[in-house]
Amino acid sequence: MSTAEQQPESTTSTTSDALLGPADIRELAAVLGVRPTKQKGQNFVIDANTVRRIVRTAEVRPDDVVVEVGPGLGSLTLALLEAADRVTAVEIDDILAAALPATIEARMPARKDRFALVHSDAMLVEELPGPPPTALVANLPYNVAVPVLLTMLDRFPTIERTLVMVQAEVADRLAAEPGNKVYGVPSVKANWYAHVKRAGSIGRKVFWPAPNVDSGLVSLVRRAEPIKTTASKAEVFAVVDAAFAQRRKTLRAALAGWAGSAAGAEAALVAAGVSPQARGESLTVEQFAAIAEHKPAAPRPAL
Repeated sequence: MSTAEQQPESTTSTTSDALLGPADIRELAAVLGVRPTKQKGQNFVIDANTVRRIVRTAEVRPDDVVVEVGPGLGSLTLALLEAADRVTAVEIDDILAAALPATIEARMPARKDRFALVHSDAMLVEELPGPPPTALVANLPYNVAVPVLLTMLDRFPTIERTLVMVQAEVADRLAAEPGNKVYGVPSVKANWYAHVKRAGSIGRKVFWPAPNVDSGLVSLVRRAEPIKTTASKAEVFAVVDAAFAQRRKTLRAALAGWAGSAAGAEAALVAAGVSPQARGESLTVEQFAAIAEHKPAAPRPAL
């Protein structure tokens, strides 16, 4: 995915009038009696140029089956329908889920048969209607962005490309590399699935209501080959969680509980080729996998 340019562009698409602008968003919200809530992390995008920029940055293709999480009033959904073969939106809010199909039919009737709605919490969705998704594009609610992203990548391995808009701080964490001070659990776990990078920034004025934080775009391209390891994902993630639970401590100390003792942790680290004095923020996902492979066997209970 290419980094998005920052300047807005004119809308020249033949379906440009189908996209939602600020007045459309507020009118639709008023009709539905919807007020965005902080509890649900709702901030609706009100700028047509921004949603089209997101679709362009995501490199959505005419043959893509796109899944969108948290479509809200449909701003990004409509832009995705312009570019993709099919779009499936996952929405938890009762009112928004009920209204979205009508919005699609009213503003883009020729594409309504290419749209599907799943009224559910994204964390609970285990299957989607229609062909398997090839791309995930979403403006993720700030309060659940990381768990939703990781869950979707895990449950739907056919998703090749992902572009999510998240809080700028979360975007930095997801895209951070080893050695960066914000490198942590989200960074490592996202890298288990994909190659991750920052793909642009989004200002506050394109949202309603305007959030008190900036937003960032994060691109994730699924690895062509999984991480080579004999350890399972759960085993690797257990090491990651332990390492960052006490991130200021050396790995010898931080992994003592995971390994059963500090000595056991040191043995696993040495076997994996990692210094026991290193800290989690300096390790790649491959190194965490190597550590997981050398977890000491649990002592057998005395007879």
